[in-house]
Amino acid sequence: MADIRTLPEAVAELIHDGDAVAMEGFTHLIPFAAAHEVIRQGITDLTLIRMTPDLIYDQLIGAGLVKKLVFSWGGNPGVGSLHRFRDAVENGWPRPLEVDEHSHAGMANRYVAGASGLPFAVLRGYRGTDLARRTDTVATVTCPFTGEELAAVAAVNPDVTVIHAQQADRDGNVQFWGLTGVQKEAALAARRVLVTVEEIVETLRPRPGGVVLPGWAITAVAEAPGGAHPSYAAGYSVRDNDFYQAWDPISRDRERFTAWLRETITDTVGAPSEDAPAR
Repeated sequence: MADIRTLPEAVAELIHDGDAVAMEGFTHLIPFAAAHEVIRQGITDLTLIRMTPDLIYDQLIGAGLVKKLVFSWGGNPGVGSLHRFRDAVENGWPRPLEVDEHSHAGMANRYVAGASGLPFAVLRGYRGTDLARRTDTVATVTCPFTGEELAAVAAVNPDVTVIHAQQADRDGNVQFWGLTGVQKEAALAARRVLVTVEEIVETLRPRPGGVVLPGWAITAVAEAPGGAHPSYAAGYSVRDNDFYQAWDPISRDRERFTAWLRETITDTVGAPSEDAPAR
């Protein structure tokens, strides 16, 4: 069964310099608390994997901890660009960033292949784009039954997947519900799995549409109430739209971002700055 650890302990034990790390969650249940702990501990040279990089990866990139990003879309949802991501790509600040871009379908299928123990996945896609010419993780295969040419995408198997969920029991079984993305597949594809949760309960009560990850598939669980902020956890918190809007001016300016990073994350334990609305 999964070990129950404090968040600093779990991050230190499971995430190491040079790891390929997936932090998944689609609008909902994004594991910000874990990402902030990675920043505090200065874990660097990371390859980050995520279908939709948003603020969580903008912060890690701006902190100078990321050497490569594997993704299918990036932006500040409902607001605009990710300015730390853009600065790294365009200007190499605070360090150059390698990118490996895919379609949503391609990334989802890569996770599925990884979770299934397969070397690649097959789909109809990438036609009419130049993405396949810019990565070595897309190829073409010919169907042995119909002769149709299809796209093949290499499986992705992160060293570590980090997700946030609503509940875990004391044996490390985890349940999450509401708007979900590829958390299950990303977890099952990974070599190590860290799940932060809103609370630890005695018994997991079945929920409509709930997803249960068994303790044997998880390496460590860390209780982190509010750990998805500024995204949300259904039944526990609401999305902090003010933060997403405030992030745009914070992240546009290197000095203002650096001050925010120091005041809000590296020199504190999550205390909000004036620019960051409170949880």
